[in-house]
Formats: sequence, C-alpha cells, structure tokens
Amino acid sequence: MRGSASANSRPRCLLHRRQVVVVFLISLLALLNGCRSDRRRPSTAIPADAAGVHSYSTNFLQTENPITEGGVWIGGSDGGASLRQGGHIWRGGRLWGDVQTDSGFAFGVDEPTKYGDPTAILAGNWGPDQTVSAVVKVRSTPDKGCCHEVELRLRTTISSLSITGYEAYCSVIPGTPYCHVARWNGPNGSYWNFETHSPATYLQNGDVIKATVTGANPSVITFYKNGEQIMQAIDTGAAGGGFGAFGPWTSGNPGIGFYDDRDDQWRDFGLSSFSATDASRIAPANQSPRPVR
Repeated sequence: MRGSASANSRPRCLLHRRQVVVVFLISLLALLNGCRSDRRRPSTAIPADAAGVHSYSTNFLQTENPITEGGVWIGGSDGGASLRQGGHIWRGGRLWGDVQTDSGFAFGVDEPTKYGDPTAILAGNWGPDQTVSAVVKVRSTPDKGCCHEVELRLRTTISSLSITGYEAYCSVIPGTPYCHVARWNGPNGSYWNFETHSPATYLQNGDVIKATVTGANPSVITFYKNGEQIMQAIDTGAAGGGFGAFGPWTSGNPGIGFYDDRDDQWRDFGLSSFSATDASRIAPANQSPRPVR
C-alpha cells in the first residue's frame, strides 16, 4: 500500500546514491591520474637454457583475447589507463591495446588511442642483443589508405603509463608501401622514426620479417624482409620526431604489435608465427613451435 514505506527507507536510498557517486568519483580520479589495468594474470618469466640463452617460438595455436600462452606475454593494456594522458573514458581510459590469437593467427584487439598500438611482449629478463622473426599473414588486403601495419618489437618495456623500446614495421597495403624503424620514448604518442633510409615496400601474405638489435650507445636495429636487409637505424639518444632526447634503450623484451587507424578490421592482417632469442642464433619463424615455459 502506498505510504507504508518505513521512515528510514529514504535515508538508505540517499546513502546508496552517495555511495555510487563516491565510487564514480574515485574511479574517475584514478583514470585521470593513471592506473594499471587488472585484466591480466601475473606473467610467467621465460627461463634461460643452460647456456643462459632465452628463446621462444609459437604458431599462435590457442584462441585467446588477450594472448597469454600460459602467462608468458605482457600486453599493451598493462601500461594502464589515464584520461590525462589521452585515454578515452568509453574505452576504460586505456592508452595501448592488446593482441589476440585465433587458431594460428595473431592480430590486434583494438587501438584505444591514436597511437595506442595493440602490443604484446614476452615476459622475463632478456639479454640486450635480440633477434625476432615472424611470418606475415594477410587474410584480406585492406583497401583503404594509410595505415595498416605489422610490427616487431625489440628491447621493449611496458610500465605504468609508459612503453619504451624499438619497433620495426611495414605497411600491408600495396598502394601505400613503406617500412620504418621507430623508437618509442615512453609517453603515449611519443615515437620517432629514425632510420637513415625507408624503402618503398610492403608486406604480403607469407613474407618473413626479422629484426635485430645490438650495441648500447649507439644501439643498432637492422630489419630484414625474406632474408634481405631492407633498412637499418642507429640510436644515439638524440632528439627527434618533435620530441626530446630519449634512450638509447639498452634493455627490455622482444614482442609484436599492429596498427590500424582506419577501419578496425584487425582480422584482415597479422602474424602466423613468431620466434625470439637473445642470442645470435634463431630458429626459422615457420617451424613447429617450441615454447619455453
């Protein structure tokens, strides 16, 4: 019957509303100031072999979003969320995206900010001299303009509101051919293409790409396509790209990434296999996977 509510029902309702407001304000403050994502399980470091060498190889046979393969991958969303740093509230304030896998195929999940490339790096303490190799998989050639890219990562570190390291990447669009080597400086959107020569080439289905990094100051990144060197970049830590001096980066982990600023058709392009080592030797990327757990 109307009017039969107890006398203390309204205060309870008001208290509930206040609690909701308080929780919202706390969450908003956390996003503004920056917070880490809780989406991932704790990572599992990849151990070194008897010779002290780290290595990992995979054909992405599992279906995961985001990729973990037993916890050995760390994702871009582990960089956390921050509205102050450019994150969008409808995407949880995240600054970088993740990588997903589906039965022999690795590709991006989303791009929460303009330069929030879907990213995944291997866990553990890797040595500074690194080699990464991957086989490109293009299911459907994107028909829109710049940009759709496949990326290899070297000496990459994901920390709170920061990703540092090196990226060797190429377009997968025939009409927009390019490749670059970039230095990620830390803050979202702060990067610099610092190679001395950029070839007008692109990646097709089945292409094998490889990148290496050696040295400290300078750090030397070399990029290969189908066994042929296509470019090299030397990082002395100089300013570039409209940003200040950063690096050179002398530590971090290998990994992968993607970029699509046009249509979010992530399943159109990606990788079918990946290998990484911190020794001078590396197994071909298209061999049977031998993951080290």
